[in-house]
Amino acid sequence: MLYLDAAATTPVRREALEAMWPYLTGDFGNPSSHHTVGESAARGLARARSQVAEMLGCRPAEIVFTGGGTEADNLAIKGIALGRPRGRHIVTTAIEHEAVLSSIDYLVRTHGFEVSFAPLTAEGLVTPAALAAVLRPDTTLVSIAHANNEIGTVQDLEALTAATRAHRVPFHTDAVQSAGQLPVDVGALGVQALSLSGHKLGAPKGTGVLFVAGALPLEPVLHGGGQERGRRSGTENVAGAVALGVAASLVSLSPVSVAARDDFIAAVLARVPGAQLTGADGAPGARRLPRHASFVFPGTSGESVLLELERRGVVSSSGSACAAGSDEPSHVLTALVVPAEVAQTAVRFTWAADVTAAQLLEVAGLLRESVAAVRSIVA
Repeated sequence: MLYLDAAATTPVRREALEAMWPYLTGDFGNPSSHHTVGESAARGLARARSQVAEMLGCRPAEIVFTGGGTEADNLAIKGIALGRPRGRHIVTTAIEHEAVLSSIDYLVRTHGFEVSFAPLTAEGLVTPAALAAVLRPDTTLVSIAHANNEIGTVQDLEALTAATRAHRVPFHTDAVQSAGQLPVDVGALGVQALSLSGHKLGAPKGTGVLFVAGALPLEPVLHGGGQERGRRSGTENVAGAVALGVAASLVSLSPVSVAARDDFIAAVLARVPGAQLTGADGAPGARRLPRHASFVFPGTSGESVLLELERRGVVSSSGSACAAGSDEPSHVLTALVVPAEVAQTAVRFTWAADVTAAQLLEVAGLLRESVAAVRSIVA
């Protein structure tokens, strides 16, 4: 079975699993406890914090461990907006992850915030001019993902944060999909907050991180014992944090080759009649994740294509795992004005570094067979 759904989750790396085991056994202490067992756990937690900070190019004190990417997004958006707001206006896009959109919706419904959605190109990109046009004197936060999980589009965060910096507006980015494939140095990106999810990096599910710049006020979402410097109460998941730290330390800082991706996209478009690429185009240098390709196949059913692919030994997805099983078309494709009947034919391929170019080209052939099989049934 060839697994091409890495955007949904990745297996736990052996190094991460081995590193966390001692903190589930002998070093099981509470890191807040002032005795030998607790202090041992605290040292493991501190080491993990430093490893994540090194990947992000920030200070360890700016790292908050969370229960995952969704919690990190919630803490960033609610925490910054309510921390010391200069107004009650938030800017985002219509193609953000539901964790971002739902957090903003909560602020709108419960705290009287207003939201503006920055206009998007057909590829799902925000231009600096489009972002600047929706900023207001009372804008208190901008939240735009580094890379979209469904269509793979990568935003030019350096240019976007330059626009918000001129207005002194904090910028949060969800980097759950980009971390591990693209550099996520917070200084280079220009962001004041950034969310990560451990299980997209080779750490266990239920682990996450929020980077938040030290000078930025943050209202906690969880209240209690004041762990994580008062920003996220609750006894820390030391073993999970240790695994995440090790996974972060193993992320390569070298550019990921896009040649296999581009050849795969070209093969699918050439071999599968009617196939359409979604997100950034397939030209070399396109603003797309290096290990991501997403298509629609008009005249089919995306779920049926997935079943045919699985029969042929290939596992992929129709989009966000968080929305799996929904009868509604993708909110991302809908925002990009893709007709509902076409959006429901979407198939997304995302893969790990060990998947070869030859395997991807083989998948292109199997995809042609799968689409043909579904169309023969529909006809």
